[in-house]
Amino acid sequence: MAHTLRDKEKLKLRVKRIRGQIDAMERALDEGKNCGDILQLITAARGAMNGLMAELLEDHVKFHVLDGSRKPNSEQLIAADELMEIVRSYLK
Repeated sequence: MAHTLRDKEKLKLRVKRIRGQIDAMERALDEGKNCGDILQLITAARGAMNGLMAELLEDHVKFHVLDGSRKPNSEQLIAADELMEIVRSYLK
């Protein structure tokens, strides 16, 4: 998991932002905000979670599936990039 250790602070900041979004949802519910506002908060949190997942998945593919200890060939890189493009579009 060297890639998660390398990017630990950046990933933790993303998680803290997501936690803030979840807290905002709870406050909105406590304050009786309208459903449209709460749905917008949920959508933002979901997008942030999907972005974090896509980032971790991309690193996982590069470091574990392609074997980060050696340089992958161009076909492998192209296939990995195509896979991540599909995943990112799915997570939108």
